[in-house]
Amino acid sequence: MSIHPVIMCGGAGTRLWPASDTARPKQFHSLVSDKTVFQETVLRFRAPDSG
Repeated sequence: MSIHPVIMCGGAGTRLWPASDTARPKQFHSLVSDKTVFQETVLRFRAPDSG
């Protein structure tokens, strides 16, 4: 059985305004590390043996 994760990353991003806007949504900001929120989410879904 295959699992295909779906990352829900929509919304206006008004809670992070003015740092977040239509040109750079909040999921593409680095908030707690050197990686963006989107990158951190993708890394959580990667298989442990995929490198």
